[in-house]
Amino acid sequence: MGFAVHRRLSVADSVTLVNAVVGFVAGAVAFADLGLAARLLLLSVIVDALDGIVARSGDSSEVGPLLDSITDVISFGATPSLFVYVLLTGAFGDITGSPPLVYVGVALVASLYVVFSIVRTAFYSTYFDAPDERPGMPNSLGAIILATGYLAGITDPVIVAAGTALLAAAQVSPFDYPKPGPKTVVPMGVLVFASVVAPTALDRAAPRLMLAVGLLFFALGPRYYWLD
Repeated sequence: MGFAVHRRLSVADSVTLVNAVVGFVAGAVAFADLGLAARLLLLSVIVDALDGIVARSGDSSEVGPLLDSITDVISFGATPSLFVYVLLTGAFGDITGSPPLVYVGVALVASLYVVFSIVRTAFYSTYFDAPDERPGMPNSLGAIILATGYLAGITDPVIVAAGTALLAAAQVSPFDYPKPGPKTVVPMGVLVFASVVAPTALDRAAPRLMLAVGLLFFALGPRYYWLD
């Protein structure tokens, strides 16, 4: 029977693979247009949410959870790291034009995010399966913060580098991050969509609002969100 791809993949899996494509394209585009890359990164977040909706409707497969985890590492681990790498090398100079130690520092900061994203995904696959076990910041939240931060006009390399390091470490922190409920997901989805289609409208209102929401959820979600 071989792989029998057409029999073993569900509609939800197809949406997951679309997310992988969008995430990969975002990483490639980052080398030419960081603004477009940030918007594609946010589009990946939307596709990821659609994937979950389709899967919860009953259209899922045995391989679905693994495909979802691998795709998350691509779209919300590797792509944000490439995004940060391009942003920082544009500010500090690439390997041919910057001091070696500066370039090593840039490369390390940029790679931290994907490394901890891989670790978090592997740990979840191995050790955590209960709904109340959700330690570590979701890598998708970090991707939202990085992308909306750039679209909101935050491009200072020191701030970006420090923020990336903090978000990377948060992925393997002991704090339990909740899965946002409908009352949170719907307004966040609207802001993410607006940031994709009209990032500069009304003085960058959508990405700035989404950045504020993302930072609040990052800082206060583990402590207060569960109270709901």
